[in-house]
Amino acid sequence: MSELEIVVRGNARGRYAPERGVIDIAVHLEGPVKSAVYESAVTLHSRITDALGELEAAGAVNRWTAESVRVYSYRPYTNEGESREPMYNTRIRLDAEFGDFEKLSEFIDTWSGEEGVTIDGVRWDVHEASRRAHERELRREAVEDAIAKAQAYSDAVGRGPVTPTLLSDPDMVDHVASPRARLMGAAVAGSAPSLELRADDIEIDVAVDARFRAE
Repeated sequence: MSELEIVVRGNARGRYAPERGVIDIAVHLEGPVKSAVYESAVTLHSRITDALGELEAAGAVNRWTAESVRVYSYRPYTNEGESREPMYNTRIRLDAEFGDFEKLSEFIDTWSGEEGVTIDGVRWDVHEASRRAHERELRREAVEDAIAKAQAYSDAVGRGPVTPTLLSDPDMVDHVASPRARLMGAAVAGSAPSLELRADDIEIDVAVDARFRAE
């Protein structure tokens, strides 16, 4: 009996409590006088960054950035299609990473009601070191899943114990047909570790492609 080659994809999934929340903030003011709009926006921006600086010093904020500013104008029209005087806009974007979720809630409560401030949402995540540790454990579980799948295929056709011959990240295995008999498992959607952000838990998926032989 010829040697059987089995190719499968192992998968593992974990859910973890968020460890940081990144808030997206926009300062957006509009008016008929360009310089006044810009100065008001800069003043409001400075108040927010001062508050973030204090929170960072207290350990509630891990980091914050303010790297985007846009100054533009447009000319509104009346219902009759007549042109009006131009309106000027200044928009400044910030983001801040909070480790203290209570302070994050307080920050949103304080600034969401401020004229000219828009809270565009919160992105939840785990720390980078935690994500690496979670993915390391999930890769081990994905390999165990691949072994179980391969052995199930081997058992189904009356073959013996499987021996791994190759492990790889998804879609890196060369699936060119070999002279040996082959049985291939169906691939699961999602070819790389992916991160799904949710307000409650962070979901991490890991997959591994594996090749086995069975006598």
